[in-house]
Amino acid sequence: MIIYLLSFLVGGLICASGQLFLDFSNYTPAHLLVLLVVIGCCLTGLGIYSQLIDIAGAGVTVPVMNFGFILTKGVLMEVEQSGVLGLFTGALEIASAGVSAAIIISFLIAVIFNPQE
Repeated sequence: MIIYLLSFLVGGLICASGQLFLDFSNYTPAHLLVLLVVIGCCLTGLGIYSQLIDIAGAGVTVPVMNFGFILTKGVLMEVEQSGVLGLFTGALEIASAGVSAAIIISFLIAVIFNPQE
């Protein structure tokens, strides 16, 4: 039961922080997206993000910060296995399924609903 509460509080804190960032700055949602991905990468590199996942579960794996975690985790795993070449091949090693699904689903939705300019 406590994991649900922690998940809700941490995920809500991340989302509320993002909303406050947008409300009180001149930055765009694209800037916030990049900032959250970079924060996820940095926290993963420092070994903090995995601990956050253990504490808050879906509260930190659902927001866009998780994409930074996935990219960095893939790079770190590939660097351990392949050396320097892993810097280039590991970025989408883990994230490829999610990225592919997003592209395919977006295409199907565009075909079904016939978007207009």
